[in-house]
Amino acid sequence: MNALVPLPVVLPLCVTGLKLAIGPRLHRFQRFISIAVLGAVLVLSVVLMVSADRHGPLSVHLGDFAPPVGITLVADRLAGLMLTVSSAVTLLVLVYSLGQGMADRDDQAPVGVFHPAYLILVAGVSCTFLAGDLVNLYVGFEIMLVASFVLLTIGGTATRIRAGSTYVIISLFSSVLFLIAIAMTYAVAGTVNLAQLAGRLQEVPPGVRTLLEAMLLTVFAIKAAVFPLAAWLPDSYPTAPAPVTAVFAGLLTKVGVYSMLRTQTLLFPGHRLGDLLMLAALASMVVGILGAVAQTDLKRVLSFTLISHIGYMVFGIALAGGGGISGAIVYVAHHITVQTTLFLVAGLIERRDGTTELTRLGGLARTAPLLAVLFFVPAMNLAGIPPLSGFIGKLGLMRAGVADGGGWAWALVAGSAATSLLTLYVMAKVWNLAFWRDAPPGAEEEGVVLESAEDDDTGDDSGDDTGDDEEGRAPGSGKTPGSGEASGSGRPAESGSGLPVPAGAVVSAGFLGQSITTTKRLPWPMLVATGAAVALGLSYTVLGGPLTTFTQAAATELLARTPYIEAVLGR
Repeated sequence: MNALVPLPVVLPLCVTGLKLAIGPRLHRFQRFISIAVLGAVLVLSVVLMVSADRHGPLSVHLGDFAPPVGITLVADRLAGLMLTVSSAVTLLVLVYSLGQGMADRDDQAPVGVFHPAYLILVAGVSCTFLAGDLVNLYVGFEIMLVASFVLLTIGGTATRIRAGSTYVIISLFSSVLFLIAIAMTYAVAGTVNLAQLAGRLQEVPPGVRTLLEAMLLTVFAIKAAVFPLAAWLPDSYPTAPAPVTAVFAGLLTKVGVYSMLRTQTLLFPGHRLGDLLMLAALASMVVGILGAVAQTDLKRVLSFTLISHIGYMVFGIALAGGGGISGAIVYVAHHITVQTTLFLVAGLIERRDGTTELTRLGGLARTAPLLAVLFFVPAMNLAGIPPLSGFIGKLGLMRAGVADGGGWAWALVAGSAATSLLTLYVMAKVWNLAFWRDAPPGAEEEGVVLESAEDDDTGDDSGDDTGDDEEGRAPGSGKTPGSGEASGSGRPAESGSGLPVPAGAVVSAGFLGQSITTTKRLPWPMLVATGAAVALGLSYTVLGGPLTTFTQAAATELLARTPYIEAVLGR
């Protein structure tokens, strides 16, 4: 069984090489092997999770080199659960992206771009979850960074390049800080293997240990978008296509949370920075949700709620007890799924109505009842309405806070309750504006240009067929959607269908500089993938008992540390 541990990393990388060799040809085969490999990774993840639950952590030393020389991969309950949830979500997002026609436009590039970059991203996420040493954890982060920069900036619009540049600068800063922390750790402990560090760091002077803990927490807090290190997120994620934004928001920030969970329990038990973590958790909750209240664009609303709800997970980590860790794990699994689902729904709304600006939406509950249901269920789940999984996670965290009894713990219990109520207010606001009220005058009609790569007066013509949606662009328009005016003409710009491009449209450029026209008839793969994501979120409610039992066992295993250490070092 141990031989299966590297496969969630190796399979996507091998298929990536095959897809790069194929290039933009054989579209159906490209789609098939992408879905097949992610399906295989999902099956492997479930097998590893079940095996770790029944038999304890699984470990493998690549090349049969023992620590600290070799690369160690470890799959325990926490890693198995994270792999399973992330594999399911990435598979659904891939299906969604195929329906949107993103990957179909790879034939406009010299080499097929989306599929290879996406599979490399999946491999990086898997590598991070399975990493048994700090260097391999760093490698996983860097694999994700390379792939995410490609996905974030693909299409080459000025808006995306600006947002992607910010993302890369922040990520590179955190990478440099991570390298410094790794070097310092090796200097004081003589190893970077996590199992060996669990023992050796206890012999390091307390001041040095606290410095290492602070540096690693800073790195992971940047990755997880913990306030005040989250300013980059609201401007970076909403510019990407809906599938990319969904997987970034739902999954990539949780990699940082996972790393905090792993290092705080294994390397720094009884950590001295618990109060600082609680302060960061409370600030993330409050500042994030107040930012969401102030937004009028759905993507930015969801971006700020993402920052806010990261605070719940940090809350559980800061408590450092079994109840807090268990609640944090439940909430991570819940939030990966629900946040991804809400961004997928935002993509459906944008595809249908040409915008996610709430002031220009309305009447969707009447005109698109299925879309309304797909939004309402995860929105209530995010708000923590009983008996949904959001409520289960929040209840576990708040019970752990009450059991802790400290002043900061009580402050976070109160902050958690207030944030949950404000989240409900924000979701109700979105529902009332976009779904419940009548559509405002001037709402988009089918056929307007939704996305365009042109961000200056270039006068280029572009357009191709995505398969499900009609595309086009007025010759010489040269302006982004939202400019409302053609280049140098003084008249409203027109889409390829001849309809005016509405003024103030949200710029969310499509793949490889193509224009996309809205459609009232949404592609069925997008609807199926979103519906499956909603069902996955609901399954956490149906399986709430087994899920909490599993996370409690995972928390006990993390806090005990011995099962992990013995699985790696064999003693």
